[in-house]
Amino acid sequence: MKSNREIVSLVWSLVGAAVALGIAFAVLPMSTEWTLASLGGSTLFLFGETTAPAAQPRALFGGHLGGALIGICCYRWFGDATWVYVAAEVLAVAYMLGTRTAHPPAAANPWIMIHTHAAFAALLQPVLIGTLALACTAWCWSRLVPGAPRYPSRVDQPAPPHPLEGWRA
Repeated sequence: MKSNREIVSLVWSLVGAAVALGIAFAVLPMSTEWTLASLGGSTLFLFGETTAPAAQPRALFGGHLGGALIGICCYRWFGDATWVYVAAEVLAVAYMLGTRTAHPPAAANPWIMIHTHAAFAALLQPVLIGTLALACTAWCWSRLVPGAPRYPSRVDQPAPPHPLEGWRA
């Protein structure tokens, strides 16, 4: 059974995630609700796994912006055929692992950008503005309770190491 402290912490995290998503919806036009799907997944990291490497700004912003840019470029250059979705996803995963900006929810961004036929302006709005809304809310929210884990725990923390790091053939 969970202790009262654990239950309060869980509820606090859930309310923080709801507030962050509410703010993101408030600052973004309703026509972009589909592009917020990956931001919803980011709240798990920002409010539930606050100190995880994948939650830190480098991964949060790098993953979302990089994944979205790859999706937009692939759509603009090749259209929206099935193979384009696959290629964009593989490129985004390679980008995130290679640059150590892995943020799992952002792996949805290439598909979202292709599916919505996004223009380059989508990088600013909704991707950057939505990501900023979540990060700023997480920063503020993490400071409201004394002793709670602070967001970010480390601004430049790479996430995670390359999967073949230390591997020998």
